[in-house]
Amino acid sequence: MKVLIAAGGTGGHIYPGIAVAKELISRNAENEVLFVGTARGLENKIVPDNGFQLALIHSAGLKSVGLAGMIKGLSVLPKSFLEARHLLKEFRPDVVVGAGGYVSGPVLLTAHFMGFPTLVMDSNALPGFTNRRLARFVDKAALTFDDAVPFFGSKGIVTGNPVRSDFFSIPERKPVEPLGIVIFGGSQGARAINNAMIDALPKLRETGAPLRITHQTGEADFEKVRQAYAEAGADGADVRPYITDMVAEFEKADLIISRAGATTCAEVAAAGKASLMVPLPSAADDHQRKNAEAMAKDGAVSIILQSDLSGDSLAERLIELLNDPDKLAEMGAAARRLARPDAAEATVDLIEGLRKNR
Repeated sequence: MKVLIAAGGTGGHIYPGIAVAKELISRNAENEVLFVGTARGLENKIVPDNGFQLALIHSAGLKSVGLAGMIKGLSVLPKSFLEARHLLKEFRPDVVVGAGGYVSGPVLLTAHFMGFPTLVMDSNALPGFTNRRLARFVDKAALTFDDAVPFFGSKGIVTGNPVRSDFFSIPERKPVEPLGIVIFGGSQGARAINNAMIDALPKLRETGAPLRITHQTGEADFEKVRQAYAEAGADGADVRPYITDMVAEFEKADLIISRAGATTCAEVAAAGKASLMVPLPSAADDHQRKNAEAMAKDGAVSIILQSDLSGDSLAERLIELLNDPDKLAEMGAAARRLARPDAAEATVDLIEGLRKNR
């Protein structure tokens, strides 16, 4: 079976595609997977590093890019469709999968009109702009949240978001002192979270509670945050620009403080960790808030909106959570119930079903 996977831009789009590709190969070493992306995205490193071939086409965004960006995106579209058509004619896939990113739209739409079976993967509670527009054209949709199903009707199947298997192997941890906190805001850090944590440190120190903090700041804020911890007397905190082994840090954590991107939500669930999420307000269609709210409905997440985030509000919520180890354990258990360790397998089942019905 030959499968074309369109995935580009961020790791949140690419890694689920990689997980599906690996599952395809594990089922049959003769299966052939080709990724398609653009020359600008992280796919240029991630895809080859994982042993897969990558084809490139031109593509650009149309949403949340400003007027000039939209004009540029529209001007690139004809070339996107022509290049996608050429690639599809040359590769002749059995199924075409869109895992997200600007490149996914023109590839899936072209595949539909050329008669190839199509599957879209969407990992947010509110499907992305492109995927909502593609809903009427694709054959199936592999979704992470129940909230997304109505956008696709009978085509939508909740499979979960494929994440690294290592997160599912993290053993259950009973919260004991010193309680472990892991703070991150994506690979670039999150300035709002960094600043609020700096302001919260004195109040946290006043409680006298022993804490073990690992804080990923991003390169830009590293020195400022490191110095703030030192001045607050929290010299034992592990402050880094970037955490290279997130699984190892999750293993030691009793509470995660983070944004609410789809991949983060899936990793928190897979690891069975309590989390305090600060959704990125500028995320397209406010989808991070909807992701966090979908998990909060099941008791897995505590939320502070960025508009309400301050040193005081963060310290107050942290003290409340850290003083209640049973609550942390309940939140972690609720998160684990949301996890789908079979997400890649379920997605590949849909792909194989599309091929059989072709």
